[in-house]
Order: sequence, then structure tokens, then C-alpha cells
Amino acid sequence: MIENFDHIVIGGGTAGCVIAARLSEDDSLRVLLVEAGAARASAVKTTPPAWPALLRTSANWGDVTVPQRATGTRIPVASGRALGGGSAINAMNYVRGHRSSYDAWAKAGLAGWGFEDLLPCFKRTETTLGRDPALRGTSGPLRVGAPDPPHPTVAAMLAAAVESGHPRAADISGGAEEGFGWSDLNIVDGQRQSAADAYLVPAMGRRNLTVVTEALVHRLHISGGRCTAVEYRTAAGSVSVACAAEVVLAAGSLRSPQLLMLSGIGPAGHLQEMGVDVAVDLPGVGENLHDHPMSDVVYRASRHVPAGMNNHGEAFGLVRSRPGLDGPDLQILFLDVPGHIPGTDVPETGRGYTIAVAPMLPRSRGSVRLASADPGSRPVVDPNYYGDERDLDVVVRGLRLAREIGEAYALGEWREREVLPGLNVTDDAGLRNFVLKTLTTYNHPVGTCRMGVDPQAVVDGNLRVRGVEGLRVADGSVIPSIPSANTNATVCAIAERAAELLRT
Repeated sequence: MIENFDHIVIGGGTAGCVIAARLSEDDSLRVLLVEAGAARASAVKTTPPAWPALLRTSANWGDVTVPQRATGTRIPVASGRALGGGSAINAMNYVRGHRSSYDAWAKAGLAGWGFEDLLPCFKRTETTLGRDPALRGTSGPLRVGAPDPPHPTVAAMLAAAVESGHPRAADISGGAEEGFGWSDLNIVDGQRQSAADAYLVPAMGRRNLTVVTEALVHRLHISGGRCTAVEYRTAAGSVSVACAAEVVLAAGSLRSPQLLMLSGIGPAGHLQEMGVDVAVDLPGVGENLHDHPMSDVVYRASRHVPAGMNNHGEAFGLVRSRPGLDGPDLQILFLDVPGHIPGTDVPETGRGYTIAVAPMLPRSRGSVRLASADPGSRPVVDPNYYGDERDLDVVVRGLRLAREIGEAYALGEWREREVLPGLNVTDDAGLRNFVLKTLTTYNHPVGTCRMGVDPQAVVDGNLRVRGVEGLRVADGSVIPSIPSANTNATVCAIAERAAELLRT
């Protein structure tokens, strides 16, 4: 006998944890959450400074891009594979993009998705004290706040930014300011608080909520134009479950489009090439992949840099690369460790620090495609980093701003010398070459099931998949254009909105 649920949520990452917890608040609904990874990321999951080690465990899917046209290199892209998803392995910065990022969605025709529209959802996710309650949440599941204790080297970098003429923001994580300030972190009593910790664990005792882990979803079943069932496999074998109301796909920006395509929903030509029967020809599935690339200015310290107690990236700034923009397009991040760039001579931990630069509103677009019709195969990931050279121009301007901050008097007691790009790299051509040679990612892929009002959009403004009844997508893949921030807080807000839509 096939078990039946009202809602099936695929993916127990940030979005899936939020949605499953919110839906199961209604005890008349039977909710199933299916996660491919384990129930917990690892024993080091909760220790904030140890987060980079998680990227080398099974809690990270471990995807790698195809060779990038701009660089010829393959770039690792991290995404979470455990309950909590990215929030269980990321660097714990819990920040909103500047309001202009979301207002751009509304200007593109997505009514109800501007900053003021999303603000109640942002507020619903968080509890943070000492902030403007009109802007910030005071009763949400996630407890977020500034680093405690703050790192002294990062404090000097903040002072250097102000000395260089940048505004000091009172609440740079709130989405209403530009300038530099301490980042909000989802660290509680010295431990990571993931979306699973905050949302799902308190809900686990509900009789109407079933959570299955280590279960890889193979396909969605489409019958009569409606998503009616989900098939997944565990160590015990294949399982099919029926859905009476709606299936919610929350598997992330790489696996949500993969699962749609495995189920016959996507660009018809590609599906036929892969031997997948076409259920719905939806050309936008897997398109519009974009991410935040990153570049580092690394310094050798003249004194010992204390070990970080938090996440290593405790403060940042949002700035404009040039006048006339609608909002900030650069993030400058202050790190208490030297950037470890393969093939370069960087200081050892404790003897260096980093000012990192990331273009926040990249124009480059790539894709996710199937490698085969086998659900266990990895998707073909091509973010096309720096495919649009305007992104390269933005990051070069950002490196120059970062260098101005790095040479300020406020860092004099910490600075020995710049190691990377190196004092001999001064012109635009040299900086562009450095950016391409040392390309890394901030691990913020979005956009592959884009929300929109045009024919290429995969989901509409209510997150419903075009051409299929009873199926929505609600994760970072629906983001039409990436916000000027680390993406976890935005994904939480999208998930809160999705739960709201599903209940109406």
C-alpha cells in the first residue's frame, strides 16, 4: 500500500526545514520531509571556527564545475547534504541583501517580492536584540547577532574602512544600510544554530511530521498534468509516496533543476538527448545559474593574529563600485585568516589576514544540466564565472578599494605587507589576471528554477511550476537575480513565504 501525505517536501536543507516545520504546525496536515543526507552533518558541525572542515565531509555534495571558459579551471561548489543543508555547513553569516536587490525583483514584474513585501518573512525567521523592531525580528526561531567576542584584527579592519571614508553602519545585516559593520551570525552560546536546529528539531515530536534521511529522490510522478507522487530510494530499497495536496521541491539550486529534468520537466531537446521522456517542455529549467565569485587581498601580519572564536568572517561592507548604481554591487569581507589560494605563497594561519572582494550583482549566467538519466549521477554545473567581463571590471574596482582599506593607518599595528596580489601588481591588466588565476566561489549558487512572469521563468510569483499542478519550488533556485549578500537569510525568507502560500 502506498503511503499518502498532504505535502511532501523534497530536501531537508535550509528551505525544507523551514517549510516542513511551518506546515506541520497545522495538525490536520500530514507532512513528509525527504533528505538525501544524514540527520546530522558531523561532530564538528556545531563548532563555529571549524566550519571549513565540513566542506571535506559527506555533509557537502562536493560538486565541481566544468572547466570555466574564462579560466580553464574547475571550481569546487559547496552545498549541504544533511538536515539543515547549507546552514549546517556554511560560514554562519546571517545577513540580508541591500533592499535594492529585492526591489529589483518587484521591478521585473514580481509583485509582492520587493523588500518591504519580504520584510515580514525576514522578521519571522529571527530573534535579534538591540535593533530596530520595525526592521528586525524579535521572536523568530533563529537567534542571530554580532560576533561575541569580536576579533581584534577584524575590529582594526573595520576602523580602517571608516578611516578610508566609508560609512560605519549600525546594522549592516538588516538590508537598509550601506557601509561597513559587524555581520550577524547564527551562533548561539558558542555553537552553530542551523535551520534544522532552529526550525526542525522543535517540530520533530509532531505526530503529523515524518522525516526520512539518507533517501535520494529519483523522480516526481506526473499524471494528467499534476504531480501526484514521489519516488525515492533508501538503503532498504525504493519507496513511492503519494501526495494529496502539493509537492514542494527544496533541494537547492543544483539538485532542484536536476530532479525536475529527471522527472521530464525541462528543456525538451536536452531531455530527449538524455533519454528522459518529456512531460513538460520548460526551457528555463537549469538556466540562469549565477553565483558570487570571490577574490582575496592577503596580508602578512607583523604580529600574531589570534585564533578566531567565531566564523573567521565577522564583518563586511556593502559598497558601490561606481556612482549611478541603484544599490551596492560589492561586498568587502574581513577575515581573520589568510586566504588559502592553491599555488600561492600565503602566510600560515596566525600570521596573516584577508580582505576579500565579491561582486554582489554578477551579470554572468550559466546552467545546470543532466549528465545522464541516472538519479545518482552528479549534475553538470557551469556557472560561467566572469563570462560577462563587466563582472571582472567590478571586482578589479573592489580590489582597489580593499587595498585602500588595507593600507590605512588603523591597520598599522597588524600589517607587515601585502602578499597577494602583491605590490608589483598595480595596473588593471595585472589585477584582472590575478582575479582569473585565483578564482574561487563564495558558494552562493542561485537562479536555476527562476521565478518570473516571462515564458522562460520556471515558477510564477506563487512559486508554482509552470505547466504542472500540485508542484512548487521554494529554495535558492527560484531567485531571479542574486541579492547583495550571503544567501542563507534570503532562502529562509523565501521558505517562510512559501509556507504562507501553501497554507492559503
